[in-house]
Amino acid sequence: MNPAHAKAPQNTAPTGNGVLKFAGIEPGSALEPAVREFLSYCRIECGFAKATLEAYARDLIDLWRWMQQQKHARWDDLNLERIGQHLRSLEERGLEISSIVRHVATIRVFGRFMEARGFTLKNPAELLSRPAAWKRLPTVMGAEQVHQLIQAPRPTDPLYLRDVALLELLYASGLRASEAADLTCDQIHFSLGVTRVIGKGNKERIVPVGKPALNALQRYLDDLRPDLLREDKPSNNVFLSRTGSDLTRIVIWQVVKRHAKRAGLTGIYPHMLRHSFATHLLSGGADLRVVQEMLGHADITTTQIYTHVDRTRLKQVMAKFHPRP
Repeated sequence: MNPAHAKAPQNTAPTGNGVLKFAGIEPGSALEPAVREFLSYCRIECGFAKATLEAYARDLIDLWRWMQQQKHARWDDLNLERIGQHLRSLEERGLEISSIVRHVATIRVFGRFMEARGFTLKNPAELLSRPAAWKRLPTVMGAEQVHQLIQAPRPTDPLYLRDVALLELLYASGLRASEAADLTCDQIHFSLGVTRVIGKGNKERIVPVGKPALNALQRYLDDLRPDLLREDKPSNNVFLSRTGSDLTRIVIWQVVKRHAKRAGLTGIYPHMLRHSFATHLLSGGADLRVVQEMLGHADITTTQIYTHVDRTRLKQVMAKFHPRP
């Protein structure tokens, strides 16, 4: 893609230096030029989300620290064997297979970029194959558990209306926590019953919103959000903190965990509401392509995992109730 024609992301991700600082890489180190340019390329030309940029930065600082421990001072010191040693060190640290697969993907992309931009004479990851990720079935909440979670906020809580609206929306529309954090007031269309979501890669999609979630959002926007706004912190984001700052995905994670604990539920996190949204739709007979569109998946195979979740449930029912399972 020509940088001159690259569309600027609507949700501003951090600059290369900002992500480097996040990852603990100080400008001026031997790693800094290549990684800064790589992250800027991912942000400006590819439109990757902030979370993706931060994941790339974390993976690359892991690689750089391992190189320092092994006395490899330059990117040209890397080769396929040494990358393999690094990946084995990640396994020894206890990283899950899915995390190591992501490291592999990061190194593959970064290797091609370094060779193309002249940071290394030869792509050290050219022969690095991407291992097949062990696909674990996502954990899904039952309908009663979802109800308990949404009922957990207490009317006496200062942020009761906000938290109910947030929980209702996450389940009603299957939004990622980052998407809910970035949602602006003009993206919700109450008359149409939909919300316009900017997802990964700056891709836009339209997602229906059920009446309970719309009603909760309207109450929050009318009765609480005006009180949270601060003159010194103008914002068009839907969800605000008690100090008027835009809610972050980390805070959303904390809100969900806090109310799950209050409801007596364990192991609950925001993405589980997204898993539950998709699985419950498919269980109810929704078309797989429609669910793919609502989730914003580029590849339908990503959505198909939720059909496996439902088949697992059906097998459990068969084993429990059929006279000859």
